Amino acid sequence: MKCGKPLREEEREYCADCARHELAFDQGRSLYLHTALVQRAIYQFKFHNKRYYAEIFAREMASRYGKWIRRWEIEEIVPVPLHPSRKRTRGFNQAELLAKALGELSGIPVEPKAVRRIRKTKYQKQLDDAGRRQNLKGAFSVVPGWKPKRCILVVDDIYTTGNTIHRTAEALKKAGVQKVYFLTISIGQGL
Repeated sequence: MKCGKPLREEEREYCADCARHELAFDQGRSLYLHTALVQRAIYQFKFHNKRYYAEIFAREMASRYGKWIRRWEIEEIVPVPLHPSRKRTRGFNQAELLAKALGELSGIPVEPKAVRRIRKTKYQKQLDDAGRRQNLKGAFSVVPGWKPKRCILVVDDIYTTGNTIHRTAEALKKAGVQKVYFLTISIGQGL
C-alpha cells in the first residue's frame, strides 16, 4: 500500500487518499490508527510537555519499521516544521523531538532545519480536505544551502489526509530529492 493507511479490502493497492489525490511522497507508514487512546497520548506529548514520549514512540517506530527504513535507503530524517510563532508558544516541535530520537536509534542523520514553514497556517483539524490542501499550499520551503539527499524520511505526529506530508515532500522534491518516505505516530481512520 502506498501511504501505509490500513486498507479495508486486501486487494486494493492504495488507501483512499492515495487513490483520490496525486501525492508527492513515495510511501509511508504509521504506528497506530488515530483512536481515542492514541489521540490522548499525542495530545499529552504535544500540549502537556510530555517530551519523553518522543523516545517511546521512536523506539516503537524503529522496532516496527526498521526494516522499511533500511529498505528505503534513507540518508536523512527531516521533521515536519512548525511555524516559528507556534514553536515559541509550544516550546518545542514534537516532530523534531521524534525525528531526533529515531535518528539516534537508527544512526541516520537528522536535519531539523532542512525545511521551514514560511507561512503561518490555520490548524488543519479545523478544515475539510479541500481546505487543508489550500491551507498548506506554499507553506513550506527548503532552506537555502541545504544539500538535497536522494532518499529522505519525513517524520510527523499525525497523518490525517496527507496534506502536510504531501506539501513537505513537494518542497523537498522541488529542491532535488528523488524519494520521500514518511513515518507518523498515528493515521486517521477516515478511509
